[in-house]
Formats: sequence, C-alpha cells, structure tokens
Amino acid sequence: MPTGLRFTSTWSFSNRLTVEGSRLLTSLPLAATDIDSITLNTSAGMLILLSAVIAVIMFGIALEMKVDDFRAVARMPKAMAVGIAAQFICLPAITFLLTVALDFRASIALGMILVACCPPGNISNILVYRSRGNVALSLSMTALSNFLAIFLMPINIAFWGGLHPEASQILREIDVSAFELLLDIVLLIGVPLALGLTISSRMPEFARKVQPMVKKFSMIFLVLFIIGALASNISVFIDYIALVALAVFIHDTLALLLGYGIAASFKVSEPNRRAITFEVGVRNAALGLGIALSVFEGLGGVAIVAAWWGVWDLIAGLALASWWAKRPTGSPQESTMEARL
Repeated sequence: MPTGLRFTSTWSFSNRLTVEGSRLLTSLPLAATDIDSITLNTSAGMLILLSAVIAVIMFGIALEMKVDDFRAVARMPKAMAVGIAAQFICLPAITFLLTVALDFRASIALGMILVACCPPGNISNILVYRSRGNVALSLSMTALSNFLAIFLMPINIAFWGGLHPEASQILREIDVSAFELLLDIVLLIGVPLALGLTISSRMPEFARKVQPMVKKFSMIFLVLFIIGALASNISVFIDYIALVALAVFIHDTLALLLGYGIAASFKVSEPNRRAITFEVGVRNAALGLGIALSVFEGLGGVAIVAAWWGVWDLIAGLALASWWAKRPTGSPQESTMEARL
C-alpha cells in the first residue's frame, strides 16, 4: 500500500475512534463530573517515597545511556528529528485537540496533557527490540528526549494546560508556575540523569553490573507504591475508572498511531517506524504520577489518568510488540533483532 494511502487510512481510523469514543462518553454516568473536586489520599511520606522511586528509575535509565547515544543524532538525523518533533510538538497538540473535542472533565484533560508531555521510559526500548525495531534509534531517542524534557516538559504543560478552557482554571487555582514545574522536573529527571550518565561514562563496568539491580528494585517499589495508593483510594478508583479507562484507551491508541503515521509520512524505514511508534506512544507515566501527586496535589482526574496510563500503556505496548514480532520488517540491517538472527 502506498505510504500516503496508509497514512490517510491511519488517521481515518483515528477519526472513527474519536467519534465512537465521544458517543460512548455520553453514555457513561456523569457522577464522574465530581472527579474535578476530589483529591487522592496520600501522605507526605508516600510523596517522598514516590519521588525517591522516580529518581531511582531515572537514574537506572541514565546508567544505560552512553555519550554515543547523543552522537547518534548525527548518524540518524531524519528519524531522530521526526521522533522528537512527534513527541514534543505533535503529541501534546493532538492531546489538547482530543480533550477539547471529547469535552473531558478538566482534571482528566489536564492529566492527559501531563502524560503527553512526559518523556518516554526505558520500557519503550524493550518493546522496540521485541517488535523487531531499531533499538539503537530507540536508545538514542530515549536519552535525548529525557534530556530535552527537563526544559520542554514544564513549558508544554504550562502552554497546553493554560490554553485549555477548563484545565487552565485548575492551573490558576493550584497556582502552578512553569518555574515550579521546572524545579520539580530538574530534581526528578535532571539530577538522576546527570549522576547516572556520569557513572556510566566514567565507570562503565560498574554501571553495567548495577543497572539491572537498580531497574528491578525501582520497579518493585513502584508497583508496591501503586498497590498501596490504590488500596487507600479504592472507592475513588471504582467510581471513576470507567471514564478514565476510556480516555486513556483513546489517548494511548492515538499516540501509537501518531508515532507510526508521522514516521510513515516521512518515509523512514520500517524498523525506525516501529522505534518511533513506541518512543511516541509509550510515556513515562510514573514521572507523570509523581508530578500529579506533588505539583497538582493529587487532584482526582490528573492522578488517576497518570496511574492508569502506566498500566494500559504496558498492556497495549506488549500486544503491539508481540504482533510486530511475527512480521519481518524488510530491513534486516536496521532491525536489531533480525540482525542478530
């Protein structure tokens, strides 16, 4: 199928998904309108624990990075530029349009914008390998995206959130400033990334040995935190999960379609398309949850969207990667898995 026709059919499907989602939203119980006025039950100790876990996760990501990951920008400029633009320009913009078109509640809309502005996590690299994609591109894009997110994430949240007719009211009520967001993101992303990248560059053997353990324990503690937070807010979760799950399903599907569609429109190779798909469609929802609970004070829709995104993102990503794993890319020289077969 010609690339233009494939891209058109991708967005045709996206439009149908949005229309059907809008119809389904109107059939859901509107008790969910209260979601803008609730806050999740979290203690100061839990927030400190979550911030520490997120910092360790980012530290683990940085231990896998190399200075060469950033130099790869020069080796793959077209694919890198397409992926970065899709993440930091197209995804937040499309998310904003989606929240307006489907008239989501303000806190849910803000939660979707928050997640869209997050960088990808290292789970994207695993999914790219499983899907026969270009892991070198994925690793380089993850490294560059996390670095750029230190500066672009607070700007994007403030801009798109402030542009939203209802979410902007939440930003004013909570009095969230771009500087406050920047400070939180520097502490959660910048400091751990700098420390991890320094260690991986100066002590590569130590980083290689420590990284698997850091990744394992940080994920265990994150899962335990989510279970604990869910247990203390189970009634809120039960009341609002239907609306949030639908919003996340539509949003995540559009993010994956955006990644593949924009890569196809620029005619990058199939392994690079699969890498860009996961780099755009898989967000670091743990970081989003941390910001939702600290900066946005655990506001209902913001926090529940970020928490459920992390769960659904993994399910959808594994399903797509497994489907792609059975389909050769046609470019074995750029597919990390196929090159090793």
